[in-house]
Amino acid sequence: MSKNQINKYVWLVETLYKAKKITLKEINQRWLETDLSEGLEIPRRTFDNWKNAAEEMFGLVILCDKRDGDRYYIENREVLEDDGLQRWLLNTMSVNNTLLENKSLSDRILLENIPSGQDFLALVMEAMKKSKVIKITYKGYWSEHEHTFPVAPYCIKLFRQRWYLVGNSVYEDKIRIYALDRVQNIGLTSEPYKYPNDFSPEVYFEGYFGIIHDDDCSLETVKLKVCSDQANYMRSLPMHPSQEEMERNDNYSVFALYLRPTFDFQQELLWNADALEVLEPIWLRKEIAGKIKRMWNMYKGDKK
Repeated sequence: MSKNQINKYVWLVETLYKAKKITLKEINQRWLETDLSEGLEIPRRTFDNWKNAAEEMFGLVILCDKRDGDRYYIENREVLEDDGLQRWLLNTMSVNNTLLENKSLSDRILLENIPSGQDFLALVMEAMKKSKVIKITYKGYWSEHEHTFPVAPYCIKLFRQRWYLVGNSVYEDKIRIYALDRVQNIGLTSEPYKYPNDFSPEVYFEGYFGIIHDDDCSLETVKLKVCSDQANYMRSLPMHPSQEEMERNDNYSVFALYLRPTFDFQQELLWNADALEVLEPIWLRKEIAGKIKRMWNMYKGDKK
C-alpha cells in the first residue's frame, strides 16, 4: 500500500470525524480544496474502496444514514477517542497530510529535532510480534563504555520526543527501561520468550509522570497552586489524567493530582518556574524548595 493511498484514507477518516455527518457531495467539496485531489473528484466506487480500507485500517464502522440525506458517519467514534494508539496514529498521519499539502511553506514551518531512536522501532516491534529476544548494544548517559546484552521486549513508550523500550533484562531477570537513542545496535535473535500474562504496560506506568518507574515512590495527592495565566495551559493540557481543579479565582487555581512524584514529575514542576507553587505534600514542597535554593546559590554571585 503506497504512502499516498494511506494519506487519502487518513484524510477521509479525519473529514468524517470532524464533520460527524456528511454527504459524498460535501466530502468532494472539501476534497477539491486539497492538493491531494489534483483537481479531481472522488468517484463513487473509489469512495467505497477508500471507506472499506479506512474501516480496516482503523477498526471503524462507517455507515450511511439514508433517512438523513445519505450522510456518512463513523458509528464507533469511541475507537478514535478512547484508543490512545489509534488516536495518536490518526493525529500523526493528519499532521503529515497537512504538511504534505503545504510543502510550498516548508521554509516557514519549524519542527523539533527528534533523536535517532526511531531507527530501531521497526526491529523492536518485529521482536515483540514474534516474541523473540533481542540483543542490544547500549551506552547509558552515565556509562563510559557500551554493553551488549539480551532483552525480552515488552512494550515501547514515547516521552518528550524520545522512544523508550521496556523489557526484561534476561541476565538480571528484571524489567528495565532503555532509551532507544542510547542504543548503538539491535539484533534479532532466534531465542523465544513468553510475554507475561500479568504484565500490562498501562498498569506498569499507572500513576507515573514520564518514563521513570520507581516503586519506592508512593502514590499520593499533590496539590499545586497555579497562577491564572498558567492555569489556562493546565486546563487545556493536563499534567496527568488524574488532574482535577479544586479551586479557582481571578488570581490562581488549585489543582490536585494523584500520582507518584518521581524525578520526571519534579522536573516538570520546576519547568513552570514561579507560575506554580507546591502546596502538598510537605516533603515535595521542601524538595522543590531545596532544588530552587541550590539553583539560587549558583546564580546569586555577581559574576562578570
